[in-house]
Amino acid sequence: MIIRRVDLKQIKMPLKSSFETSFGKMTYKEMIIVSVFGEEHIGYAECVAMPFPIYNEETNRTAWGMMEDFLIPKLFSRRLSHPDEVSQLFSFMRRNNMAKAAIEGAVWDLYSKQQGLSLSKALGGELKEIEVGVSIGIEDNVNSLLRKVDHFLEQGYKKVKVKIKPGWDIEPIRAIRERFGMEIPLMADANSAFTLNDLPLLKQLDRYNLLMIEQPLAHDDIVYHAKLQAQITTPVCLDESIHSLEDAKKAIELGSCKIINIKIGRVGGLTEAKRIHDYCDEKNIPIWCGGMLEAGIGRAHNLAIASLNNFLIPGDTSASNRYWEEDIILPEVTMSKPGVISVPTKAGIGFEVNDKVIEKFIVKERSYISEY
Repeated sequence: MIIRRVDLKQIKMPLKSSFETSFGKMTYKEMIIVSVFGEEHIGYAECVAMPFPIYNEETNRTAWGMMEDFLIPKLFSRRLSHPDEVSQLFSFMRRNNMAKAAIEGAVWDLYSKQQGLSLSKALGGELKEIEVGVSIGIEDNVNSLLRKVDHFLEQGYKKVKVKIKPGWDIEPIRAIRERFGMEIPLMADANSAFTLNDLPLLKQLDRYNLLMIEQPLAHDDIVYHAKLQAQITTPVCLDESIHSLEDAKKAIELGSCKIINIKIGRVGGLTEAKRIHDYCDEKNIPIWCGGMLEAGIGRAHNLAIASLNNFLIPGDTSASNRYWEEDIILPEVTMSKPGVISVPTKAGIGFEVNDKVIEKFIVKERSYISEY
């Protein structure tokens, strides 16, 4: 693979409606679009870092700096034969996984286009279509939450994820079950908002037949999650605690979780995501693909990784119109039937980049030319 140039473009896109978690409320999403130029094709990816270091240590500014100062020069330092080599090339740098994943993802897209393969096929994906769920933020009141759940169930989403935090925990879950019954696929996502001192409260969730509770305890913990999982029947799903295959191995060995959420940016790229997938498959740990309010390019990468066979739980990759008035890809991501999105079959990510939309929301941009 000969890489001639890398472009970075930071854009700021307004959300259709605000989205609140235990971290805070978001009304827009900033993201960095990475373009990697080969001789005939361009590979695209999306950096999922946020403006503030509230999910992990990264921000848009730090990710841009890591890519500009370290990762892009490293990428230009040698020719690659396969995208798997990128993660090894970047292994000198600790963490900064979202910056790494953005460069690596664009290389994966470029490679797939050069090979005439869809990104899904290049990764070894077998699923032709994937079931998808929807993530609902913290609402102002229970009635507002119930209206949204009703709306998304009517659209056919196969799983409903509800954000919770102290003070907004049992009540919304109970209200959903009372209104819609015990059988709809429902889960709670705590985004690290609780501690083991909240064990009596967390035990109450066992009454509500949840698919899982996601990351209830500290963002960097696997020990206390093991203690929690031993005392509740609701499966614990780890998100923020899993940054690598090694983290996944330790969590599974300790019994810290029964499910793992894979986010490409959090684990440092598609190569590491596939490694975690393969290991969890061996250990009979189901996985699913989480979301970071991605626009269309990031959403396309999620669809590709979620086509691997052990993604057994509907992910958060909803249709484009869930979050955006207009997306940065053509065509936009839509459901082929209720609760189902077809995996793209065209080469690479399977979508065209909508440069007109990107230019509308651009904040800054820069090009880097290889001297190799």
